[in-house]
Amino acid sequence: MARSSDPLIGVGPALRKARERRGITIEEVSRDTKLAPDQLRALEGESFDEMLGEAHVRGALGTYARYLGLDPDKVGRAYAERADDLELPPPPAKMGAVERAIAAARIRDNQRFLQLAALVIIVIAIVFGLLSRSHGTSPPTALGTATPSPVPLDQQVQAVVVATAKLDVTITADGIPAVWHMMKGESRTATAQQTLVLELAVGGIAQVTVNGQDLGTPGQKGVPWHRTFDAATTPWVTPSASASPGASGSTVASPATGGTP
Repeated sequence: MARSSDPLIGVGPALRKARERRGITIEEVSRDTKLAPDQLRALEGESFDEMLGEAHVRGALGTYARYLGLDPDKVGRAYAERADDLELPPPPAKMGAVERAIAAARIRDNQRFLQLAALVIIVIAIVFGLLSRSHGTSPPTALGTATPSPVPLDQQVQAVVVATAKLDVTITADGIPAVWHMMKGESRTATAQQTLVLELAVGGIAQVTVNGQDLGTPGQKGVPWHRTFDAATTPWVTPSASASPGASGSTVASPATGGTP
């Protein structure tokens, strides 16, 4: 990718000037877009070799440009015209001793977690089987009073987008951006464990459901729309809490969100 000694493409300075015209800081952009400050500085300085790869560079450029009110397609084309000429750093041939030790430790931790999870599942199955046999024909309520819930045990935020027209959507899940080029009638789902940023290139032409909550078709046609959802403050809506006989307005229904709110 571009080195500090290479001539600039012009994308980075354009992003920096647009940000300075709006009078906002790198930290404010990072807070709103969930892109790390170092990544934003790398984009403005065209130090693309400091990013996580080609796909990440393109996604981050689109997110940053859209946030600043620039045309993400023009920014993407400007980068693409020079991308083939830029030197892409080859993947590291070998890992150092420290990197190998860290990687090995992570593999061991993952294996231990999987083993522990499998053990917990086996124990639960055994206990459930013993309780079922001991109670015989007892009603199911004898096993406990907890009500099954579609809400996952760990907090997360999940968005379902159904395009009513051709639409570009940028999803940034836990700081990792992705761009969807959706066709009319297409439905896509994104999940984040902490924070999810949803950006519609054009508002008013997509049905949006977040954690079971129907947002309708947010935004105005012809105007970009974006919103940040946090898993800790975005509650899940179950069918019993949100649905009622004769309710209308939503055309989105997904098992992942527990039905139409």
